[in-house]
Formats: sequence, structure tokens, C-alpha cells
Amino acid sequence: MTGIPLIIAFIVAIAAMILLISKLKVHPFLAIMGISLLLAIVAGIPLTDIPGIIGAGFSGTFTSIGIVIILGAFIGTILEKTGAALKLADMVIKVVGEKRPDLAVELMGWVVSIPVFCDSGFVILNPIRKALAKRTGVSSVAMTVCLSAGLYISHVFIPPTPGPIAAANTLGVGDNLLLVIGIGALCSIFPLIAGFFYAKFIGKKIKSADETTDNGEVVKTYEELKAEYGKLPNGFNALAPLIVPILLMAISSIVSMVGVGENPSEFVINLSKFFTFLGTPIMALAVGAILAIIQLFTAKKGKEFYNLTNETLKTVGPILFVTAAGGVLGKVIASSDMVNFITQHANVFQAIGIFFPFILAAILKSAQGSSTVAITTSAGIIAPLLGVLGIATPIEIALVVMAIGAGAMTVSHANDSYFWVVTNFGEMTPEQGYRTQTLMTLVIGIAAMVEIFILSLIF
Repeated sequence: MTGIPLIIAFIVAIAAMILLISKLKVHPFLAIMGISLLLAIVAGIPLTDIPGIIGAGFSGTFTSIGIVIILGAFIGTILEKTGAALKLADMVIKVVGEKRPDLAVELMGWVVSIPVFCDSGFVILNPIRKALAKRTGVSSVAMTVCLSAGLYISHVFIPPTPGPIAAANTLGVGDNLLLVIGIGALCSIFPLIAGFFYAKFIGKKIKSADETTDNGEVVKTYEELKAEYGKLPNGFNALAPLIVPILLMAISSIVSMVGVGENPSEFVINLSKFFTFLGTPIMALAVGAILAIIQLFTAKKGKEFYNLTNETLKTVGPILFVTAAGGVLGKVIASSDMVNFITQHANVFQAIGIFFPFILAAILKSAQGSSTVAITTSAGIIAPLLGVLGIATPIEIALVVMAIGAGAMTVSHANDSYFWVVTNFGEMTPEQGYRTQTLMTLVIGIAAMVEIFILSLIF
């Protein structure tokens, strides 16, 4: 199957999946896997290829994000058990005050996700989000949406995140990364504002599981939780398991972006390899986990090490499997003829100028789930069309990179691993995830595109 019938089949599949999960209460894992199988058959993928595609989509998720989720959740569990998360919340409040913790966590996410993937960033910062929600009484849902928005915006806009770097290189402004970074920061203003206000709005409408108990009573207050821990860890010990992985990933990104220069010495080459090794999300978070374990034993709670590990694995198991199921759906879409069809009919969109890259990336994002894939694929399609679109100067091309990024976060739903990371770690149901994460990414994507269009008129 190809063409319009395939597009219609995809839309029907997504609608059916949402219906199964939100209305019929089918477990997301079964709903996504079932829809993926049916869509693969309807799309005309050879029956003998389908098992391999499903296996590749499932295992690919574990390869890319699985261990990161486990290590990040393990760090978070220890931070909560030792009271370090509450200490971090106190530190943030001392800096920004108690009036705008939601804005503080959004900006924190925006900064962290410049060198770090948004999935990893959310897992790393989630303990601070939860502690801040307890500390200030601000809606946990609003805090979740703010953190997710801040992380997502810089993830698609600002190098050295891989997507924007790849797009910049493909479109010919790879040597002007400072310009792309500056434009990316500028284009973050509207979506940051829109994400903040949408978080405030939706936080009044939805309550997550960590805000109420089963009988609807409010859970323990921040003061009650703090009293249970007694003396909290010092600031350095509390911060190290989070900040060290972030710094390692940032250094690795800088090394990758700057390079080793011409005729480097063996020492420089080895040093570059060392930081690249430590800067991979898995190794960086492994270092963070080691620091967290040291903190656990320092707090004289080492006897709980085994139980905490077991508790973490039980918590992340459902997240991993649902996330992997989303990877299967994305792989099925990528294996169908949809991307080829969109590529072949790109000329239909050329008349709409700067909105073309946005729409193209949004279609690819919604279809297969990965923002990075949507960015790189869209850049490859648009690169030969820059002349047709009348785009020539570096700043115009940088705005095209931003338009692609804006489309690549519109929208995050069930086939996106980030949707499940935010929904599960934010302790929301899939239906709540559609009202928060999915609609938020629609709001910030449109807000970003409005700003990009305005800037295109100026530049």
C-alpha cells in the first residue's frame, strides 16, 4: 500500500490506538503492539519481514534508551531515599524563590537538554521536579509539563544536540554552529512562554498519581517528608549524581563539536576518546549511579542497596516495555512506503515557504515518533529544495533548521519514547499524557513556528 490510502490507514491506526488505550482501557503495551502488527499487514509489508521489523523496533529502543532509563531511575530512587532530592529542592528554592518553581524547572530543563537528550534529562531531573512540587505545593502536573517543555525545546533547536547539528550540516551551515545556537536560543522564547502558560492551565485540570492517594487524600507535605529524613545530605553530595553526568555529556558534546584540530598529539587523541567514552549517556549515568551509591552508604543506608535496586527495576520495567512497543510502531512506519511518498510529493508543499519544513517534519515526527529522525530526514529532503524555496543566506538557512526543529516536536504521542518517559515518570495515565504531553508539544510547536515566521519576515 502507498499514497493517500497509506496515510489514511496510519491516521485510522493512531485513532484506534488512542481509543484502545484511553477509552477501552487496554494496556498500552498490548494496544501499541497490536496496532503495529495490523498496520504492518495493511501497509503491505511482506509477511516474512514483519517479525524482524517488530524485533528490530523493540530491541532498538532498549539499545538507545533502555539502560539510560534504568540508571536514571536508580539515581532518582537513591536521591529520594537519602533525602538528597529534598536538599536539591531547597537549593533551587534559595536561588529562584518559592513563587515560580515551575518556571525555574522549565528553564533548568532547557539548559540541561542543550548537551543532553531530553529523555535522559527528564529522568535525571525528575527527582528535583518531584521534590520541588512537594516543597512549594505547585501542581505536580504543571511541573512535569514545564520540565518536559524546557527539555524538548532545546533538544530540537540548539546544538550540540545531534538533531540540530545534523540538520545544520545537511543544509550547509555546519560551519556556522554559533549562529545556529544563537538563533535556536532566540527561537526558544515563544515556545518557553507558551509551554509555561499551558502547564499552568493544564495543571489545574489534571491531578497525577503522586498528588493524591487511592482515596483522593493529599499525600504527605514537604515538611512531613523532610522530618522523616532528619538531617539531609550536604549540597555537594546531593548534586553530584546529577551534575556530574550532565557535565560529562556536555564535555563530550563540546569535544565532538570542536574536534581535535590538525595533527593532534597522541595524548590529545586519547583524551578526546576518553571524554567521548565518559560522555555517552550510558557511561555518564553509570558514573552518576556510582556517586549515588557512595551517597547511599555515606548516609548509612547501604543495607537497603539490594532492595532499592530491585524496586527500581520493578518501577522501570513497565516503562521500558511500553517505550519499546512505541519503537515497534515507529519501525513499522519507517518500513512502509510513507516516507518515500512524502519525499516524492514534497513539491506540493514548496509554495508555503518557511512553513514547508515545519509541516514536513511534523508529519514525519507524528508518523514515526523520533524527533531526531524527523529532523535528519526532513533536512535531507529539503536540502536540494533550498534554491526553489528562495533560501540562500546563512541566517535564512538557520531559520529553516529551526522550522524543522519546531515540526519535529509536533506532536509527541504513543510512538515516541519521550511521551512514555514523561507520562510514566510524571505518574500520569496515557489518557492524561495525551492531554498534557501531546497537547503541550502541539502548543509549543505552533508557538515556535509563529516566532520563526516573524523572524523570517525580519531577516
